[in-house]
Amino acid sequence: MLIAQITDLHVKIPGKLAYGRVDTARFMADCIESLLALKAIPDVILATGDLVDFGDPEEYRHLRTFLDRLPMPIYLVPGNHDGRDTLRAAFPDHGYLPESGFLQWVVDDYPVRLIGLDTLVPGESRGELCAERLAWLEATLSASDRPTLIAMHHPPFETGIGHMDRIGLTGADAFAGLLARFPHVCRVVCGHLHRPITTLIGRAVVSTCSSPAHQVTLDLNPDAESCFTLEPPGFELHRWTGGGFLSHRAAIGAFPGPFPFFDPSGVLID
Repeated sequence: MLIAQITDLHVKIPGKLAYGRVDTARFMADCIESLLALKAIPDVILATGDLVDFGDPEEYRHLRTFLDRLPMPIYLVPGNHDGRDTLRAAFPDHGYLPESGFLQWVVDDYPVRLIGLDTLVPGESRGELCAERLAWLEATLSASDRPTLIAMHHPPFETGIGHMDRIGLTGADAFAGLLARFPHVCRVVCGHLHRPITTLIGRAVVSTCSSPAHQVTLDLNPDAESCFTLEPPGFELHRWTGGGFLSHRAAIGAFPGPFPFFDPSGVLID
């Protein structure tokens, strides 16, 4: 099974730029082209939050013009820039989304069980796993011991990027306790950081993902200012091997190559 993860799309209405500088819709179009150009087509897409910039219905309509080009199932979780009700209304054909309440879901249709968690706190940049959301997760994990991947927006660990850690996840310790109790959770994939970062919590590899648009500046000074760069955009490919996941970062865009290492006779090209 091959899973593509995209995150922090921040799609705006046509003609608008994020922070007056970033054409997130153009970057999203490039992301779709790169996904469609993959030689190994993903079985599913996980979009781990901040799908649009302000949670507006028109933004979600614009987002759908891109996502509807993809031939595989797409599973969505909200980020702090999303709106629960407007997201739900924009994707009425996504039957895995609950009709009310938190946008949390479980899909059992694949070799790996997929769980989506809702860490959104309306009006705030931080995320939260409250008692109700954690209880739902505990019950869901208790219902099956199949290998499981959890998708969520806010990462459940400190990254060392101070301004982002200050808008991190409330409830991370309780979440880590659940991972310790349920070792069949083998992978947790997150967004929010606009960077690829990987750590281990219990037996689960936990990671964040590049954005297809702007990236958070890599600055491990705890007092660093909140800022972004236009480093090369990307997404993640997570392949289930039967015993675990192997992940690749994929760059978005068109680049020279591929070029052969050897000539047709098998001689190394100098």
